[in-house]
Amino acid sequence: MSDIQRSAVITGATSDRGIGITVARRYAREGWAVVILDLDGEKSAKVAADIGNEFAVPTFGYAIDVTSEESVAAAHKAVAAEVDAGNVPPVGALANIAGITSPVPFLETTLELWNMVMAVNATGTYLVTKAFVPDMLDRGWGRIVNMSSVSAQRGGGVFGKVPYSSAKAAILGFTKALAREIADTGVTVNAVTPGAVDTNIRVGSTDEQEAKLARDIPIGRTATPEEIAAVITFLSSDDASYLTGTTIDINGGSHIH
Repeated sequence: MSDIQRSAVITGATSDRGIGITVARRYAREGWAVVILDLDGEKSAKVAADIGNEFAVPTFGYAIDVTSEESVAAAHKAVAAEVDAGNVPPVGALANIAGITSPVPFLETTLELWNMVMAVNATGTYLVTKAFVPDMLDRGWGRIVNMSSVSAQRGGGVFGKVPYSSAKAAILGFTKALAREIADTGVTVNAVTPGAVDTNIRVGSTDEQEAKLARDIPIGRTATPEEIAAVITFLSSDDASYLTGTTIDINGGSHIH
């Protein structure tokens, strides 16, 4: 067993050009053990193994459907078994990254689309947090970082429209309420609100749309996944112990308030 003391759990972390995999690699680089949870169990295990080999940290990968209470419970049970076996240290941080977007105009949305976007983004954050936070409370230390979006603050205006902005706004309310409820336990809860990031989440966007996104950002470019990961891992550190219920904007000046 490594002398590494804490594991970071990251959901939605297998996409090659995603924020999640970058966050996982950043945690590992900073000396955390890493647990990858994503829909594809085999890919989760492979990504975890690759990160473990690259950074010489304990890792574990497992399948999860964040919209399913049964799947989340099974993933938590599998992680707990790895902890009990001494393969990875106890979970100290949870980064709720899993999410989907939708560019569909409001009058063209369906209830099915609304429910799906809400389920993956908002309900998924709720279910995974509820599964893992008791372990943190028992140990008196933990860091939860939730992925919201500037779209929740601006009412869209990036790529995702009403269902996405609504789901990401729900995450902000969830973050603040949970942070207040458990503020005296040693477990903090914070959110990040990225603007446009250079990832593959905007499936179907055109080169013209991408160029317009960059032009509309005062800094003049989209963020890199590494810039988002740096903030998430900071919020997971001992140095961030007095930050809870906060929302950290990472938007290049596209929303200043």
